Amino acid sequence: MAVTEYQERVYALLLQIPHGKVSSYACLSAALGTNSSPRAVGGALRRNPFAPDVPCHRVICANGAIGGFKGEAQDAPSGVNRGMKEGLLKSEGVLFDARGRLVDRKRWWDEFKV
Repeated sequence: MAVTEYQERVYALLLQIPHGKVSSYACLSAALGTNSSPRAVGGALRRNPFAPDVPCHRVICANGAIGGFKGEAQDAPSGVNRGMKEGLLKSEGVLFDARGRLVDRKRWWDEFKV
């Protein structure tokens, strides 16, 4: 599958997020510069053909909410993809409370090198 230059840049940043850490769509967008937005980052993640090697599951909302996964919104009725994302993060030690918010802010990571 062909990816755009923008997607390549997003995926390169994803590879910088360490195991057991999370970042946000907004942090990735800020690291990418003026030609980006959190929504555009989400679009690139939705199309990630390299998952799980390129760990899009490590990106959550800036407010600590778990966010969507595999193109499905966080509050999608089935909750299947959200549960899958939460399971992947839990296996890395990243936990969310009953409201779906990040428990330990020490898991936050935003040290991108562009």
